[in-house]
Order: sequence, then C-alpha cells, then structure tokens
Amino acid sequence: MAGHIIKHPQRYHEFDGQGVIYNAWYPAWFDEALTRFFEHAGITPDDMASEGFDYQLVHSEIDWRSGVRRGDDVEIHVQPGKIGTTSFQVHYSVRRNGTESCAARVVYVSVARDGSGKTPVPGRFRRALESAMGDTAGRVTPADPHR
Repeated sequence: MAGHIIKHPQRYHEFDGQGVIYNAWYPAWFDEALTRFFEHAGITPDDMASEGFDYQLVHSEIDWRSGVRRGDDVEIHVQPGKIGTTSFQVHYSVRRNGTESCAARVVYVSVARDGSGKTPVPGRFRRALESAMGDTAGRVTPADPHR
C-alpha cells in the first residue's frame, strides 16, 4: 500500500492482558493517522474548524492477521480510496516489523460543524486525498511523542 506512512508509538495503556494492543485501539490509531495525513498536506484541525468542516466515521471494516506486541516497530499506512461528493474512503494497513498486522477500510462523511448535516468534501481536502491516491512513494511521518 502506498500513500502516507505514519510511524506509530506504542503506549503502555493500549496493551491488554495477552500482551498485544487491545483491538479497540486500532480505530483510534486510524483517526490519528488520518489527522497526521492531513497535517502533512498542510491542513490542520484548526483549518477544518475555521472552514466549518469536519468528517465522521460512518463505516469501518478491520481484518486482523496478528497482534502488535511490546517492542514491535509499528507503521500505519494511509491510502485514500474512493472519493464521493460528501464522503471518502481511506484504507489503512498496520504493519509491525514490516509485516501486516491488520488492514482496514473506513468510510467518512463530510459534515458541517454547525450541525446542519452533510456537506461536500472541501476542495483542498479533496485535492490532498486525490494527490495521495496516485502516490507510490509512501511519504513517512515520524511518530509524534505528544499524542
């Protein structure tokens, strides 16, 4: 999977009694990875707020292959998929030590922050998604220790 790659730190509280990342944390990882994807494109959460735009998860599918354990080197690959008028898909691949641990497809809908409902995906957000769709280089963003 190409697109954008996020180096993700493991945090103590994410591990369960089996010594692997508890499965409920993966959607949160995807949310952080998408935020980092947009930040890499020069779009911050404050930009979204000032433009009156946000996005909400409306569907997700996750296929697990193996657990992430303490000490594993974790990357989250972010690859935009289909982009509609008011919605867009993002494909994620969590890799530990270079091997895919899980794959996911998430559908988001673009919404107005004033509560009025769905809104078209704004131009610069659409361009950021579209530009990564054909990206085969895989840009890497290091982990942010403050998140």
